[in-house]
Amino acid sequence: MTYLNLNQLSQKLGGRSRSSLYRDIESGRIPEPIRIGGRLYWIESQVDEALTGNLQEAA
Repeated sequence: MTYLNLNQLSQKLGGRSRSSLYRDIESGRIPEPIRIGGRLYWIESQVDEALTGNLQEAA
């Protein structure tokens, strides 16, 4: 299992800003982060699944 921090998530999504990422979370386009020791991380496989699902819905 690979965890992404905010900067890694931003890079994976094409350099999206922090505020754009949080809008994506609120709208359900990407999963909620998990908190590990006061920092937020996203599980990469969950992010990939969400992105794949969003692409299929758009098609």
